[in-house]
Amino acid sequence: MSSPTPSLLIDQREGVLTLTLNRPDVLNSFNREMAAALLAALAAAASDATVRAIVLTGAGRGFCAGQDLAEALPQGDGPMPDIGEIVRSCYNPIIRAIRAIEKPVLCAVNGIAAGAGANLAFACDLTIAADDISFVESFAKLGLIPDTSGTFFVPRLVGTQRATGMFFLAEKMPAVKAKEWGLIWDVAPKAELMATVQAMAASLATQATRGFGLTKRAMLTSFSNTLDEQLEVEAQAMHEAGRTADYEEGVRAFLDKRAPRYRGV
Repeated sequence: MSSPTPSLLIDQREGVLTLTLNRPDVLNSFNREMAAALLAALAAAASDATVRAIVLTGAGRGFCAGQDLAEALPQGDGPMPDIGEIVRSCYNPIIRAIRAIEKPVLCAVNGIAAGAGANLAFACDLTIAADDISFVESFAKLGLIPDTSGTFFVPRLVGTQRATGMFFLAEKMPAVKAKEWGLIWDVAPKAELMATVQAMAASLATQATRGFGLTKRAMLTSFSNTLDEQLEVEAQAMHEAGRTADYEEGVRAFLDKRAPRYRGV
């Protein structure tokens, strides 16, 4: 599979789709082109049965430095661009796509993750960072507010006090601390990061990925449901999972005392 744009590299092998943000000269900061390319790739992956897991990472020495400010400043004597419109058209659709796609989305944070880049990483299903990198909620330094789902996921992951400190103080957070606080799943030595994440994605791609998708759907609804509503969501999702070919294969493999051969259906 070839990349539709040089700002995003796309590689697919053995069920794993790897999407690499590719503007290394600006630490992979987002412009509209790269945002559109990433959204298109996620949309295509959602309906592609050959994609069983997705890895998101960055090229060069950074993961993502957030918004490319060249697109968020006035042109000449023109008016200030509407940053809210940039958020609505670029970042919000990407976050919705990551949360809605019923396949595992892993993030390999290879370098600095700032602003929207940090929150993009926090919104993925399983995030692993190189042990020498940092995250920073840099919005306060520009008089802005956290976007890209930061005000949604970060307080839920770390609590209100810690989230407020991250947002107001805008201090760099080492990857190890991010793991301790529950913002990310794990850290890995920089030289081993991609191999670690790719191995995890390859393993997930051989499992009952339909069940992963239903689990994602149920977890997302839990943020707004009552207990009784969520119990019904679980029952309905279990109903769907129990009718999949993978569930039948899992049961037969258990009874036959052999390894299951899942197909993601």
